[in-house]
Amino acid sequence: MKLRDAPSACPSLWRWLPCPPAELRLDLVLSSGQSFRWWESSPGAWTGVLGGRVWTLRQDGDRLWYTVYGEEEEHQEERDERPAKAAKLSAAETERILRDYFQLDVGLPPLYHAWGAADPLFRKVANDFPGVRVLRQDPVECLFSFICTSNNHISRITAMIERLCQAFGRRLCCLDSRPFHAFPSLSALTGADAEARLRALGFGYRAKFVSGSARAIAEGLGSEGLCQLRTAPYAEARRVLCALPGVGAKVADCVCLLSLDKAEAVPVDTHVWHIARQRYGVALGGKSLTPRAYQEIGPVLCRPPQGPEASQQPASGLRELRLGQLWGWAPLGTPQEEQRLEWDTAPAASLGWRSVGSCLSPAHYVHGGSCCPGQ
Repeated sequence: MKLRDAPSACPSLWRWLPCPPAELRLDLVLSSGQSFRWWESSPGAWTGVLGGRVWTLRQDGDRLWYTVYGEEEEHQEERDERPAKAAKLSAAETERILRDYFQLDVGLPPLYHAWGAADPLFRKVANDFPGVRVLRQDPVECLFSFICTSNNHISRITAMIERLCQAFGRRLCCLDSRPFHAFPSLSALTGADAEARLRALGFGYRAKFVSGSARAIAEGLGSEGLCQLRTAPYAEARRVLCALPGVGAKVADCVCLLSLDKAEAVPVDTHVWHIARQRYGVALGGKSLTPRAYQEIGPVLCRPPQGPEASQQPASGLRELRLGQLWGWAPLGTPQEEQRLEWDTAPAASLGWRSVGSCLSPAHYVHGGSCCPGQ
């Protein structure tokens, strides 16, 4: 199948929805390390897997263009996990999926204005980074992707996730000789040889965590139960996640923030820690990011919302996001410090975590909200 990199290629297979750059910048959002499944297939065109289908997205002025590829005929027998009626999406359903994924029902410019009024550092950098918002991801994909992020960087994480999908996921289609696969199901990751196969793929110590967490979820709350954590209190969702193999405080907070609608979650790594100290004068703990400092830094970085946007924030669930690629996932601290935070940080309840509600962010973070229904 041929890649369609612009609406001029097969215009009847492309659709668009209104979306100015102030609301969304694909180049900033899809390369920011929230999701690891998007590829700039040609200048300005982004191709990736969303909702078990392959998409190409492109922005042109105030329009967000999108096209969805069908599965190859020779691989239709692999659709055993998908209802037949879902084989082809309607125009309304494709738009709903896209709006939910990018959380486009929340207007971003008024929020940028409010955050800039509250934070001079944010105001200074915001004009260079318009349209940065947080994705609303599938919880299963988000969890296993972020288990792979400890002591890692974006390019390597992306390659690991690609190998994971090729080895365990259902093949969807092949575009210009490049195969695309769905994210693996829990059942695919719970096989007796899953850990050994993951080690052979270069996952190292993470292989045990991926297969172990898959088994724990499959034997416990299941994928539907994981999605239902969207309606659970933040502390409860975080407690459940921290009980999984290989999930520490930072990974749990990333999953809570990026897929479980938890506005209170503030993922903190050494990058955030150093910026908080150097740019915002945060003086908690010593010179390293300890579990105690992690516990305390979230409330310090948050401040109560002001102005007309305040009423929308509790319902929308504000998220937090690194601006573009100002820094990667590569640790600034020692590997031992990073591993201690990922593996040994105690669950929220034992550390006395408290909900800080919706918050305005410092300048190195931009929030996007979600008022999209559903789980």
